[in-house]
Amino acid sequence: MSRLSFWSITTSSSALLFTFATIFPVSQANADSMSALIAQKSAQPNYSARYTPTYSAVPPAKITTRSTIQRAGNTASYRSNASSAQPSYTTNSASNNSYSNNSYSNQNAYIGNAQSSYRYPAVQGQAPTVLPAFLSGSYDNVDSEYLPLLSNAETQSSRAAREVISTARKMALNERTIIKGGCWDYLNAVFNRAGVSRNTIHKGTYGQGPYANSSEIEVGDWLYYINHGYNGVEHSGLFVGWVDENAKQALILSYAGENRREPARYRVYDLSNVYQIMRPNV
Repeated sequence: MSRLSFWSITTSSSALLFTFATIFPVSQANADSMSALIAQKSAQPNYSARYTPTYSAVPPAKITTRSTIQRAGNTASYRSNASSAQPSYTTNSASNNSYSNNSYSNQNAYIGNAQSSYRYPAVQGQAPTVLPAFLSGSYDNVDSEYLPLLSNAETQSSRAAREVISTARKMALNERTIIKGGCWDYLNAVFNRAGVSRNTIHKGTYGQGPYANSSEIEVGDWLYYINHGYNGVEHSGLFVGWVDENAKQALILSYAGENRREPARYRVYDLSNVYQIMRPNV
């Protein structure tokens, strides 16, 4: 290595050391200034928190539907207005109800007028719904559906007929009387116990007639008729009332007799061929 080269290297190294020594104090001063700036910034409020919140440090939101708005000096008047508004609302509701009621009433009136133009057919011989005490028992010789008809016969007939009907009812339902003989013997005993006589209102013959019309027959009458329900034989019975007058179906107190030892029974018979009527008389 030549002397010139060694001198050049030495000179370059010295220059480099001088440069580093010169720059280093400047960098140190800049570092000190930066540290002071950071400390100053740290002392100031961190406004960036409003944009980048730390969620773990923020409490959960509480939601309520109740208003927290208050008017200064008008709280009492606000409440009074709020309370006074309610009756107005109620009044409107009442008027709506009134309107609804009126509409409903008008509708009912319309329906009533529409229905009033129709007339139901008259019901003839409507039976009472409450039976008297003397028919309050349980019987095997009369169907319960005919008890109202029997009650009417005993309470809405002439005096002589009432005596006969009530006497026959006591003998058949209450006493269950057995008479020696047949149907004629039983009815003869009923009339005798009732203390009435009998008048012949209609008289015909079994085979030739003439046969009575339904309008000729009354409650308490002793009838002779053709028994179409039993081989068309002659039979007699006590007339109680019509079950179906147009069809000639009637409730009759009948006694079979013939040594059967059974009380008289109330049954429905066909009275198309009644050839004799005997009516009780006091």
